[in-house]
Amino acid sequence: MRVSLLGRSGARMRRRLLPLFLEHVSAGFPSPAQDYIEKALDLNELCIRHPAATYYVRVQGGSMIEAGIYSGDILIVDRSLTAKHGDIVIAALHGEFTVKELQLHPTPCLLPRNKRYKPIDAPEIEVFGVVSGVVRILSR
Repeated sequence: MRVSLLGRSGARMRRRLLPLFLEHVSAGFPSPAQDYIEKALDLNELCIRHPAATYYVRVQGGSMIEAGIYSGDILIVDRSLTAKHGDIVIAALHGEFTVKELQLHPTPCLLPRNKRYKPIDAPEIEVFGVVSGVVRILSR
């Protein structure tokens, strides 16, 4: 699964407040809708904690589908976070960026989240950031 850099989030984000409804939407049996607006929500504030250290990349490939990351998704990557065992990270591998789960023990390795792909042994892993979110447009 390859990723391509889309750009930085930018230190100065223009606020775009959109309504956030108080009621949750049911993913199971529908309930009568309540149309009370809780507050205004800025997606940048929700998704980006460290604007100066955040960038976006677009995913290409299918090695992370069991982690809910699909080809065409846009990842929010935070370079200020220290990568830990089990984090989804952007790493450099053979001159390309890739997105994988970081395994630090018992041995360092990059793990795909798709049974059709094999783990990648990587004694020295160069991490370019921790994936902190996924943006997916459903109407393609």
